[in-house]
Amino acid sequence: MRKIILFLVCAFAIQSQAQQRPKLVVGIVVDQMRMEYLYRFSDDFSAKGFKRLMDNGFTYHNMNYNYVPTFTAPGHASIYTGTTPAVHGIIGNDWYVRSTGKNMYCTDDASVKTLVEGTEKEGMMSPKNLLSTTITDELRMATNFKGKVIGVSIKDRGAILPAGHFANWAFWSTKSGAFTSSNFYGDKIPDWVTQFNAEKNFMKYIDKGWSLLKPIDTYNESLPDNNPYEGSLEKDVPPVFPYDLKKIYNEKGMEVLKTTPFGNDFLAELAMRAIEKEELGKDNITDFLTFSFSSTDYVGHTFGPRSIEIQDTYLRLDLTIATFLDYLDANVGKDNYLLFLTADHAVAENAIYLKDRKLNVNSIASKEISASLSKFSTDTFGVNLVLKYSNFNVYLDREAIKQKGLELTKVKQSFKDFLMEQAYVKRVYTQEDIFAGSASDYYLNFIFKGYDPKQSGDLVILEGTGYLETYGMDTGSTHGTPNSYDTNVPLLFYGWHIPKGESYKKEAITEIAPTVSKLLKITVPNGTEGQVLDELFVKK
Repeated sequence: MRKIILFLVCAFAIQSQAQQRPKLVVGIVVDQMRMEYLYRFSDDFSAKGFKRLMDNGFTYHNMNYNYVPTFTAPGHASIYTGTTPAVHGIIGNDWYVRSTGKNMYCTDDASVKTLVEGTEKEGMMSPKNLLSTTITDELRMATNFKGKVIGVSIKDRGAILPAGHFANWAFWSTKSGAFTSSNFYGDKIPDWVTQFNAEKNFMKYIDKGWSLLKPIDTYNESLPDNNPYEGSLEKDVPPVFPYDLKKIYNEKGMEVLKTTPFGNDFLAELAMRAIEKEELGKDNITDFLTFSFSSTDYVGHTFGPRSIEIQDTYLRLDLTIATFLDYLDANVGKDNYLLFLTADHAVAENAIYLKDRKLNVNSIASKEISASLSKFSTDTFGVNLVLKYSNFNVYLDREAIKQKGLELTKVKQSFKDFLMEQAYVKRVYTQEDIFAGSASDYYLNFIFKGYDPKQSGDLVILEGTGYLETYGMDTGSTHGTPNSYDTNVPLLFYGWHIPKGESYKKEAITEIAPTVSKLLKITVPNGTEGQVLDELFVKK
């Protein structure tokens, strides 16, 4: 009798614990998504994708990034660690390292090896440069490493950083179209991934090509097709629908799929296969799937936020999300999963588009900024004291400054004075400015939270609102600033224990990780300040 009673008590305790957590958490990041897209394209969305999340979940309309630079790697890291680059260490997609004189990519790891033949360099990746724990790390520890964590993305950084240090697996796409991983996660890639790669499911999208989902007059929220502010998938070929993807594939290979909506569909297939084969959400121990759609970013950079291509991409993504939600309902259970959807950054308007409408802004090439800094240095000091210009950071050659008998602070001030004369510059901050702080300087707080004294530069440039630093072309668009067009992203919560509602109160992206942690009743990531989104804790 005592054994029976003990068994029932233990069973009740296990069931009680299970009821405190969902079976599966799904974190979706849409790369380069503006909150505004959910308004502008709303009339053309289905009822079962974005609208299902907004109508039946909780919508944060005024979620914002609170640091710079607003790039992909820092964005993914900040969402999942609940802190900023100053703490988690991912200060860019790549950054300059003084000790080596070279750039380091955010997830590079020379100590690991690829698990898929033919993807040697692409597979040498891990989260070792991430200096804080993630929600996913904390869940692994909270379940005594019994809860599974899987990360998937077209981009390596979109899979690796959210999945954290203790993930079972992270999978990312390669130039060949195969998904790979590294031996950081295991000695052999799972058989189901090998099978998925062998199927080459991406070819059905290539063969079909890219035509508009709906009649052309549906796209009246966008500029005309083939407008002067968008780039193209092919050199010297106008960006006009339909796109012959088979022709481009034969010339350039699988990479073309990334810059179409179908990169998202291809990834969704992998995500659903991961849920099935890894049996995510099948028991009472909470699992976590991190899921990052990258094609929105590739399309946005190439064509810009006012293009028909970006609108068609979001109309198709809406249907992809609808299919994925139906899959979760059928395979995990409608009330058994917690899902959130956000973005790693938003995006600026094309500067020439604004200039043509008489806004006094322009685009400026990053290489021109670098060249002007070098010329100023040579003209002023007789030698180029600039080691590198990268991610709005100016790295000075401290050893050369010392050898010439110059005072570092005075050299910094000289560069600062020069930069402040440039039309595209709003403000310039030295390291001393950043650590001195100023409550009256709105932008300085963004700089401070994105600044790591061991890795960042001697000066940080804040470019003027509306100016666009470009990296080759004046078409399309980019991101990276603390301005609202780069920081305001959606945040939608849906599913397990989530109340219906919406908020227009300004919130910070670093509140997501501690909020999810508290919903799951686990430890918050070790770098976060722990501010939570109170509205989600109102009992139904």
